[in-house]
Amino acid sequence: MITIGDIKAAQESLKDVVRKTPLFYSTTFSKECGCEIYLKCENKQKTGAFKLRGAYNKICSLSEEERRNGVVASSAGNHAQGVAYAATAFGIKSTIVMPTTAPLAKVQATKNYGAEVIQYGEVYDECYSKAVEVQKETGAIFVHPFNDDKVIAGQGTISLEILEELPDTDIIVVPIGGGGLISGMAVAAKAINPNIKVIGVQAEIIASSKISLIKNEIVTLPGVKSLADGISVKTPGDNTFKYMRKYVDEIVTVTEDEIAYGIFSLMERNKLVAEGAGAVCIAALLAGKIEVEGKKVVALVSGGNIDIAMVSKIIDRELVMLKRRISISVELQDKVGQLSSIITDIVALGGNVYKARQDRNWSSKGLEYTNVIFEIETQSKDHAKHIISNLEDKGYNLQVIEK
Repeated sequence: MITIGDIKAAQESLKDVVRKTPLFYSTTFSKECGCEIYLKCENKQKTGAFKLRGAYNKICSLSEEERRNGVVASSAGNHAQGVAYAATAFGIKSTIVMPTTAPLAKVQATKNYGAEVIQYGEVYDECYSKAVEVQKETGAIFVHPFNDDKVIAGQGTISLEILEELPDTDIIVVPIGGGGLISGMAVAAKAINPNIKVIGVQAEIIASSKISLIKNEIVTLPGVKSLADGISVKTPGDNTFKYMRKYVDEIVTVTEDEIAYGIFSLMERNKLVAEGAGAVCIAALLAGKIEVEGKKVVALVSGGNIDIAMVSKIIDRELVMLKRRISISVELQDKVGQLSSIITDIVALGGNVYKARQDRNWSSKGLEYTNVIFEIETQSKDHAKHIISNLEDKGYNLQVIEK
């Protein structure tokens, strides 16, 4: 098993390649969670995620003979970009197998870094099978995204950076898919301070590492695609399982709703764009899944490679879930001035009319009435209630439309 010496050697190999990413204190999240929360922003890393660390350290370790036939990898996106970047830096051909469901931004970025991309399957494990076929056909070196000691050592350099800057850290919270990231980070953290807790976070719908640790054996789950696609792994690695069993203190899970809220909260409160896997740590903290009161906690934002269309969907959805965008249907007399009057009333109550759609075809009261559907932006759930109750007090016949 690797030691902190291996991780420090990886840090030396990476010193002119990777960025030392920001670690900053979040006042907002700290107040909400009752502790000191710091965000380690690997979404600001080159290629947009931590994966460059492990991929580069692995490729750096290859001999000239091993590099001759190139490298092959399977990835949902971030490891793909890390391998492509590193391979191109060494002048090596890279072939990456990515799922058909991978965000377009990740696929295009991988190609832009110089890789040949093959899209196959829906989850990582299906990509892995295809990549093994390619490896056998070409003789290329397979760069595993997590079940490789050189990769694990590269990922562990994140803990070195954290503890150089914040040596009195009590808890480090880390996303888990196959386990490579948390394995390396846990080895480094525990070597520096054995009292540090290392806690993993996994998507509830595909919590293979958590279940494996509970059963004390490697478990394979059905392939399911989480919003946290970067950690949607059916089977943890046999190598990483040994590290997790020895060094990881706890694994908690988060729901898809909690992940979406984590992405939204990082954007709104800290102006950080995170992908699903990058948001699971703050999602777990906001959901109260980890005991952190009074502690100094570092939450890893592991990556920011999210499709912009998905960002738009999440923002719209969360605004509706938080009642900061509400829809109401109001019955009005179909005559001049009625529409402008209610809009004036809504604005006077602090609401912003986002959309208005009039259905003039039919009302139960007759043709002289019409139903108008309003989408209204509000400041909070309480503000939404205030608007609705005041409109009803003014005599408007309305219904709230639940989405």
